[in-house]
Amino acid sequence: MPVRNAEAEWKGNLIEGQGHMKMASGSYDGPFTFKSRMESGPGTNPEELIAAAHAGCFSMALSATLAKAGFEPKRVHTKAAVRFEKVGVGFAITQIDLTTVGEIPGIDNAKFQELAQGAKAGCPVSKALAGTKINLVANLVGSATN
Repeated sequence: MPVRNAEAEWKGNLIEGQGHMKMASGSYDGPFTFKSRMESGPGTNPEELIAAAHAGCFSMALSATLAKAGFEPKRVHTKAAVRFEKVGVGFAITQIDLTTVGEIPGIDNAKFQELAQGAKAGCPVSKALAGTKINLVANLVGSATN
């Protein structure tokens, strides 16, 4: 399996400094600042990138889990909300809320919920973030049996 790479550089002090992140794949190459992380400023931040990674990983994990159980997903769409909060004297990612919508023909909601929870547990990004509370809301749409 390949090793995935990214790099980041920060110049200056925390409040007025600025950083630059770059994915080796070229899919992102841009700025991050104190404002983009702690307020609403231009650029990305580590938590947004974790949210994207988790949403992508979970969508793929759920699709694989469904296929292994004999269901062919038409669509799995996941949003991830990463909570970055002050804890004690520092900051921490305290919770991740995954919300997914699946369009899977022939599955009932109970089976979909079971498989979604299994995918959450088996998703490599969920495993990497195991010290963080991860919530999942899974919605099944467009199925005759839901």
